[in-house]
Amino acid sequence: MSIKQFEPKFMKVGVLTAALQELTPREKRDPDPDLAIEEWAAFAHELGVNYIQLSAALHPSEADIPAEALIDPVANTLDLRQPFTKDRTKRVRACLEEYKMGISDVGYFDNMLHHDPDLRRKKRDFMIRAMDAAVELGAEAVCGFVGRNQKLNMDQNLIDFEESFIPLLKEAKSRGLQFRNEQCPMPGWVPGDNWHNNIAYTPGVWIALHKICEKHGVGDQFRIHYDPSHAILMGQDTRSIFQYLKDEGYNFLIGGFHVKGQVIDAKGVAGWGYGGQTIQRGDMINGEPSPNASDHLNAWKKQVVLCEHELPGTAKHDPLAYLQNRTVDWLDHQLAARELLKLDIENTFLIVEHEYPKARIQDKEKLKPILQGSIAFTRKIDEAAACMFALQDEVLASQGIPVQGFGRQVYRS
Repeated sequence: MSIKQFEPKFMKVGVLTAALQELTPREKRDPDPDLAIEEWAAFAHELGVNYIQLSAALHPSEADIPAEALIDPVANTLDLRQPFTKDRTKRVRACLEEYKMGISDVGYFDNMLHHDPDLRRKKRDFMIRAMDAAVELGAEAVCGFVGRNQKLNMDQNLIDFEESFIPLLKEAKSRGLQFRNEQCPMPGWVPGDNWHNNIAYTPGVWIALHKICEKHGVGDQFRIHYDPSHAILMGQDTRSIFQYLKDEGYNFLIGGFHVKGQVIDAKGVAGWGYGGQTIQRGDMINGEPSPNASDHLNAWKKQVVLCEHELPGTAKHDPLAYLQNRTVDWLDHQLAARELLKLDIENTFLIVEHEYPKARIQDKEKLKPILQGSIAFTRKIDEAAACMFALQDEVLASQGIPVQGFGRQVYRS
């Protein structure tokens, strides 16, 4: 009998720079675009992390969606109005080295299948710039959405994905990068009734998309940046999702994690169900999308009427809510990842994303202890899960000692 030693493995904890969009005021960062990265690297160091997910976005002056229609302000910490040159690379790398800070990936969250060909081209070109910046900064991936063509149904979007998104994955492959899709369905992206506005929202679709990718030689480029908040939004639980992927032979698809929760409002579900508010939201006037862009923010009532985002650690521990899939069971989330997924744990990023509305404070000194607490919580949860897995699945298993109890069970109803 070979006795396995106790050797827990921990993930790399980081933070998405969209957690504080206005760390560097726009009047300072617009004329000096790399100042925002420098100040965020310093801030992340204060928060106690060694990695940042670098948020990129079309500058407000170039974006097709007005700021007043966004549920969250634009976070273009990485400003790509101009290409990321060697000189810019040298400056940013020096700052990252000073603070011992790594880049997990570059995040650009936009609709890459936009129905308007000119806007699609603009977004595609920006994504390629983001890829080039990721290479210069030594990142292994870009992170974003696949999106949806609003003029097509879901099956037609699979064809559009094959025709239009595969070339983008080939661009990633030529640069040695992965594209990691975050699975948010983005229900409030557009006015009207469409709820699934990012087609890569759930395991069944991930697998269908990956089969298309495999056919074109870019299977290794398409991965999922899993965020449990979106699972809660759709009534799913992490363990069952991971088990489904394993059952189907696709438990290699998860390439990284956002750590963001969701707390379901039982009263909102009673009133509207999991489809959210379907009528009289305020985004439509006389049955047509409102001409006032600020009214389009009301499209997010498809989501916010029934739930609220959680910054990890800010929600009460509630075993009943865990069993009802109404909030994230963080410990089981991290444990299930180790038990069911094919991961290189010590090289997997666990990125804290902050979208808890009541704590979205654009004041560094007020937000700092909040983020410090959430990051510390995230790290300790991961450490606890790592210790449980090492003890139960490795040490005890190597000696033929059974684990007590059952834990959370998949597919349970």
